[in-house]
Amino acid sequence: MYLYLGESPRTLYLVTSSQDEKRGCPARALVFRAAQGSSSQAVVEFLPKDQVDLSNAVKLTPRIVKGCLGLVSIANDMFLAVIVSATEVGNTRPSSPTPETVVQIHDVNFYCLTSPLWDDLALAGDPLATPSYGDTSDVYMREHGSGTTTPAPEHPCQSLRKIISAGTFYYAMEPQWDISSRLQRRLSRSEPWDAASYDDRFVWNEFIAKSLLDFRARLDAHERAELDQCQFIVLAIQGYVGVCTLALPAPPTNGTPIIATISLISRLGWKRSGTRFNTRGVDDDGNCANFVETETIFSTDQHCYSYVQVRGSVPLFWEQQGLQTFGQRIQITRPQGSQPAFDRHFAGLVEEYGAVHAINLLGTKENETILTAAYTRHMQIARNSVGDAIGITNFDFHNAVKYGGHESVFREVRRLEQVSDNIEKFGFAMADANTNEIITEQKGVFRTNCLDCLDRTNFVQDILSRTALETFLAHIRREWIHSGSLWSNHGELWAENGDALSRIYAGTGALNTSFTRSGKRTLGGLLSDATKSVSRAYINNFQDKGKQVAIDMFVGNLSTQRQVTIFDPIHDSVRAALENRLVEYSTTKTCTIFVGTWNLNGRPPSSESLLPWLFPRPNAPDPDIFALGFQEIVPLTAQQIVQTDPEKKRVWEAKILDTLDRRPNKKCDYILLRSHQLVGTALLVLVKKELTAVIRNVEAASHKTGLRGMSGNKGAVGIRLEYHDTTFCFLTAHLAAGHSNVLERNADYRTIVNGLHFLKGKTIDSHQNVIWLADTNYRIDLDNERVRTLALMDDFDGLLAADQLRRAIDDGEVFNGYQEGPLLFQPTYKYDLHSDNYDTGEKMRIPAWTDRILFKGNSLDLTVYSRAELKCSDHRPVFALFRAEVRIIDHAKRAALQKLLLENVTSTAPGEKLDEKLANLTFTPKEHDLPPPSSDEAAWWDDPEHPNGIMIPNIRRNGSQTRSSNPFDSSSESSLSSSPSSSEEELYHALSLQAPITPVQPPPTTTTHRRPAPPPPTRPSKPDTDKEELSLAA
Repeated sequence: MYLYLGESPRTLYLVTSSQDEKRGCPARALVFRAAQGSSSQAVVEFLPKDQVDLSNAVKLTPRIVKGCLGLVSIANDMFLAVIVSATEVGNTRPSSPTPETVVQIHDVNFYCLTSPLWDDLALAGDPLATPSYGDTSDVYMREHGSGTTTPAPEHPCQSLRKIISAGTFYYAMEPQWDISSRLQRRLSRSEPWDAASYDDRFVWNEFIAKSLLDFRARLDAHERAELDQCQFIVLAIQGYVGVCTLALPAPPTNGTPIIATISLISRLGWKRSGTRFNTRGVDDDGNCANFVETETIFSTDQHCYSYVQVRGSVPLFWEQQGLQTFGQRIQITRPQGSQPAFDRHFAGLVEEYGAVHAINLLGTKENETILTAAYTRHMQIARNSVGDAIGITNFDFHNAVKYGGHESVFREVRRLEQVSDNIEKFGFAMADANTNEIITEQKGVFRTNCLDCLDRTNFVQDILSRTALETFLAHIRREWIHSGSLWSNHGELWAENGDALSRIYAGTGALNTSFTRSGKRTLGGLLSDATKSVSRAYINNFQDKGKQVAIDMFVGNLSTQRQVTIFDPIHDSVRAALENRLVEYSTTKTCTIFVGTWNLNGRPPSSESLLPWLFPRPNAPDPDIFALGFQEIVPLTAQQIVQTDPEKKRVWEAKILDTLDRRPNKKCDYILLRSHQLVGTALLVLVKKELTAVIRNVEAASHKTGLRGMSGNKGAVGIRLEYHDTTFCFLTAHLAAGHSNVLERNADYRTIVNGLHFLKGKTIDSHQNVIWLADTNYRIDLDNERVRTLALMDDFDGLLAADQLRRAIDDGEVFNGYQEGPLLFQPTYKYDLHSDNYDTGEKMRIPAWTDRILFKGNSLDLTVYSRAELKCSDHRPVFALFRAEVRIIDHAKRAALQKLLLENVTSTAPGEKLDEKLANLTFTPKEHDLPPPSSDEAAWWDDPEHPNGIMIPNIRRNGSQTRSSNPFDSSSESSLSSSPSSSEEELYHALSLQAPITPVQPPPTTTTHRRPAPPPPTRPSKPDTDKEELSLAA
């Protein structure tokens, strides 16, 4: 097929070629153009080729196009991704009734639907450009410098092109076989073949192809079959595919050798995709980093054998932050909150594969030992819910190599009792080569892991694959077990597989592959492994961040991304209706959140109880969430700034957990969900234990502001989470010190807001509810004696008038859109230790409200804002209690409502035309007709129609006019008549007041007529802050 460009309007045509038509492909064209004024909606048509006028169209590339991967919206433009170079790998099952040929992608081009700006860039030509994956390569994160030379423009899709064109993506050549599904799954399907029946765990371009698949589903059956036959839409997997054909000895009756094919297909999962140090562990849905399903296929003219294994990162919440060299630092980020995700992961594997036995290859190094202990503990708990279908074997790979060499690993793994038993128990899948009838099924899989799931894992999976294949050969042709060429090809495929998967995840080929290929270690192999280790350290630390963003862009993980949709008035109307009817398929519940901030002045916990801070209202219900921010949790010395001691944070965590556990009238247990530290700034989030299953996607991030972003003595730490379907972001910060450094504090705030990012492009403002709990360091601009006097008199208004933070907020410098509760407590800084006296030291600091809690979010309702009288630091801790509305979406109900709306839209009464029904079907969003807020220069009621706020009503001078008995009643024509009646109005009507005397209006001196006064604005109702609680809090 070929790709053409037409103008007026700009249109791309994907058209079958004469060669395609000679092979029996119908002569058709797939036509693309952008919807008017949209960078994320396309118009697509599937037309007969003779109905497309290509006389004025230009062929965009001389190369034959292999197919289309999908549509993607980037940087306010829309692009069509097409494969322009690919080579055939081989037929994985030559004896199958239908061929199953795999094609490897080598080059992909992106052509713009919305603008000609990118047409002439070198991206569309040869040779293939290979840009670096530095941070500047990412469109979303690019920050241009201020140099005098203007850099050459880079195609917005260049980083995507580099990923897809790296030789790690594959697709099926024939339209009627599914490369994403293993043999047993494909042959077990009872329903007729359909291109939409694929394993969504492994189709990497599902996000960008989704709109085209939806378009395909809306075609009638005949057109759908023709679209599939043309193969305009390609579904690709990432991983490795290798095919080897070899001759094996035949029975003596004939003498002709039997031609066998051995294939290896590794399918890398995309649902937790990413690079080595950026993506570790599990997510809340149970998806693991570097999850790969590897299938060994052995095919002859009579039988077809399939054996499946999986690998994946240890399914806990763990990560590696900072610069990583050869001594890798591991942090289990949610040690008490991993079990729900762990259970989901193994429950999904059991549902998909049957029984699962994990082989853990981690060693005795400190970091690996921590992971092994947590893995084993979680597995024991999971067996209670998942059952005996799961199990684990721990095997120290490095220790075995240390004492016996790599050869000993081969022997010892096969001798492990649980491994040998499960190889026999799980079996393998076998099908009749001619009829595709399944003879035996594989009943379970091995799940192998090491730290990266690369080198050690690939080595052991090769052993398991060979052992299982030997078992199969023992049943059909025992002499083939001793075939040297068979095992030579088998080892070569596994070595290539290890290299391919390692390049995807770590940037270099795998280690230990010299032994996998030849069965022995060589000096060349040792030197090669050393070189790869150094290369990995550089690539993973300095290049992978940009690559991670490109991967997230490809699979649709960036929060700023919009998925391309295809213009469809029916489905667009249904989508709009669903958004406006959210309350019909969702519910809300109220939760309570405790937020506290405390500058510890580098002090460790004392004997002083934390209960007055953590539970200031003994009779109040226990909070669902605690968010606690600390500043100066360690002394801000040069040594701590260079290498922070995490032990102080752990001591405070233990103190808080102990306080929560020993509190009086304990009704529930709390766990530490997540904690994070940046030198002296630390943030802890604790939740009720029963909520861990409904709190998901917990992430932490930090950003330095000290020494212009180079030092962490000042900065911020953030933790974000999703509670059911509502997002929260908690931030603790320590801003610039010094009484007069207001501008520096303002700059620190802006640096944090612009620079603190979570995974997948999420920012602070991406969240529905944001709460800052910080030592802002803003002071009070009054002399020392005056501040102390007003503080002792509780004259908070006098202090607030001179508060630097309040002035900065009023000037629009910081915290735009945020609220703060009334400051009805004395300044919290600076006190003599263990005293109620403000600073009496040499510097005699001016007291100030440095410690503050600010928030924004429609679902947040502040109930208490105060301080606690703990005296072990020179600051007093501050706390706030919030009520929050959390939304819970019932996805089954939403799907049912969507189906009902769709049926209602598409069904027509006799004589009713669908086009007319669609034209009349509009869903108007809720209008907010509030005037702009007042400012110091203008009031909302002062406009050209009402100068100085004068509103003169129209009064009729007709004496016969009947008047209402209520002077505040408005006529039915007035816009005020729609206002809800108040209790005062009802009282007036009940008493039937006598109509007042009608005032006589003097004759107008001019002919100018004023419009009637506008109705007063209606403001959204929101529960007021509990004033009684606020006053008590003082």
